[in-house]
Amino acid sequence: MEMMSLSSYRGKKNVVLYFYPKDGTPGCTIQAIDFSDRENEFEKLETVVFGVSRDDVLSHAAFRDEHGLTVQLLADTEAEVCQLYDVLVTKDTKPCLRRSTFIIDKKGTIRHILGEVSPRNHADEVLKAVKQLNGHAN
Repeated sequence: MEMMSLSSYRGKKNVVLYFYPKDGTPGCTIQAIDFSDRENEFEKLETVVFGVSRDDVLSHAAFRDEHGLTVQLLADTEAEVCQLYDVLVTKDTKPCLRRSTFIIDKKGTIRHILGEVSPRNHADEVLKAVKQLNGHAN
């Protein structure tokens, strides 16, 4: 298991952190596939994309393999990162994640927060915001 630090991208890449509730659920699968399908477009914009959920690395590996995902998935099993980004909510007395996305520029500044997003077409919405961040036309 490898630890990831946002600071390692500072000065080099924009970072997209998208938080999603659970591996393998319909909406989360749509979202992960869409981000994977657009990975090359994000790379051209010097941007890396990470999906974050409370699932463990074994769950992420199975999810990735089942759907051929290339987007990087991060395991936040203790919800430490989720709490920092204020995406942990209670639903039916159980903790779950609010589907939210943070776009962080190369300086490490959060430039866009997209909260309560719909999984369908979300990757396109994020790609458009990254293009604007980089000064590219839509």
